[in-house]
Amino acid sequence: MRHRPKITIMVLAVAIVATAIAAGCASTPLRTEPSTSGIRAAKEAGAAEVPQASLYLQLAKEELELAQNMETNGDKEEAASMLLRSEADAELAVALAHGDAEKVEAEQAMEKVRQLRQDNP
Repeated sequence: MRHRPKITIMVLAVAIVATAIAAGCASTPLRTEPSTSGIRAAKEAGAAEVPQASLYLQLAKEELELAQNMETNGDKEEAASMLLRSEADAELAVALAHGDAEKVEAEQAMEKVRQLRQDNP
């Protein structure tokens, strides 16, 4: 009979620990740093001045806000998914802004070449 109470206590202890771990995981705050840093990078890359990049920058901001609202409402999985979308859109805004800057540089280089050809026939 002595073994049974020890086993019961062990099972109860394991159940309590498992519940505590599950509760700890459920209350983990949403990590918004990747999205916010992506949005900041897009702004610094000049995404607001490039029409296509500006669109994705705005989407990233709205998705971040939606994710925060979803977390508040208890929709953790949907909030995490929305954060991934926000991060991806911010990265796309950065890429589009850099692409536009490279296009402008290439056009300026081509104009320089044209000018040199014209000056040196």
